Amino acid sequence: MMAPEQGEIPVVDFSVWSKGSNDDKKRLAQKLTEACRQVGFVYIVNHGVSNDALDEAFGWSERLFDLPEEKKMLAPHPPGHTVHRGYSWPGLEKVSQDIIKDGDEAKEVDNRKIADVKESYEIGSEESETQPNVWLPEDVLPGFREFTVQFYWKCFEAAKELLRALAIGVGLEDEDFFLRFHSGENNQLRLLHYPPVEAEKLSSNTVARMPAHSDWGTITMLFQDGCGGLQVEHPNKPGHFVDATPMKNAMVMNVGDLLMRWSNDFLKSTLHRVTLPPVENKRQIDGRLMTRPRYSIPYFVSPDPKAIIECLSVCTDEKRPVKYEPVVQDDYRRMRGRGQYAEAPAAPIAVS
Repeated sequence: MMAPEQGEIPVVDFSVWSKGSNDDKKRLAQKLTEACRQVGFVYIVNHGVSNDALDEAFGWSERLFDLPEEKKMLAPHPPGHTVHRGYSWPGLEKVSQDIIKDGDEAKEVDNRKIADVKESYEIGSEESETQPNVWLPEDVLPGFREFTVQFYWKCFEAAKELLRALAIGVGLEDEDFFLRFHSGENNQLRLLHYPPVEAEKLSSNTVARMPAHSDWGTITMLFQDGCGGLQVEHPNKPGHFVDATPMKNAMVMNVGDLLMRWSNDFLKSTLHRVTLPPVENKRQIDGRLMTRPRYSIPYFVSPDPKAIIECLSVCTDEKRPVKYEPVVQDDYRRMRGRGQYAEAPAAPIAVS
C-alpha cells in the first residue's frame, strides 16, 4: 500500500473497483479508508478520469493563465467571500486556517500581511443558484467554457465512486449514503497557477504560495503537474511536512473537514501547503533563484448547501462519544471563508 519513494502517503489502485467482486471492493474500500484514517491523503491511480482529459485540462489552464491580465480580468471573482467563482488575481485570495469572525477586522488585516502569490479560476455547476459561474467572453478563449463544464462532471463521476468506497470503508451498509447529500451541484473545479517567484522570498516567508490549511468540504481530488511543492503534515509529527511528490496522471485525494466531522474524527482532515519545489524545479534568472511555474487542478467535493452533517452512528460509541454538533454545509462554508477574500478586493501584486 505504501510506495517508499512517495514518503508517508499511501498509493491505492482503484481499477478493481469497477471490475472486481464485492469482496474485492470491500478490500479496496478498507485500504482507502485506512489511508484516510492514518494520513488523510492518498494517491489514487486508475481513478476514472482519463489521461487525455487531464492533458486537455492542463492545456486549457495554461492557455487561460497565459492571457494578458486585462483579458483575465473580464471574469473577476466577485467581491467578498460569498460567491467563490471566476478569476482571482495574485494577492486577492489569502488561504488561512484561522477562523475570522464578523467584526474582527484587526485579525483579518494581520492575516493578509503575507500575500499568496498565485492566481486561480473557479468553476461550479451551471445550475447553482447560490454560486453562479463568472465566465470570460467566449471570444477571449473559445471552447474554454464548454470543456470545463464537461470536465467538471467527469470529475464528479470519479468522485461518486470514491464516496461509495468511503461509505463502505467507514462501516455503512448503504454505499450510496454520502451520495444522498451530494448532487454535484455544490462542487468546485479550480484551475490554479503559481507564477515563478523568487525562492528566497518564499523561504523567508516574505510571500507565500499557499499556507498550511485543511479543506472545508467532503473530499478533494487534486491533479498536479510535475513541478512539486505540495506538502502534507506528517501524521505522527505535528508541524513536520512531507512532500507529496507528483505522480503522472495520479490523483491526490484528501479528506475534508466535513467528512472528518461526519466520521467523528475517524477520518483525518490533514493540514497541507504549497511551498518551495525541489531544487531541480528552480532556475537562475538575472542572478536570482526563481521557482518554475506550477499548475494544479483541485476538484472540491462538497455536500449540497442545505445538507446537515452530523456524526455517523457507526463512528460513535461509549469509547468514541460525539465530538461535533450538527452543522449545515452552507453555514460552515461561510464561517471558513470569512477571511479568505476581503470585502474590498486587493489590487494585483507583482509576482517577480
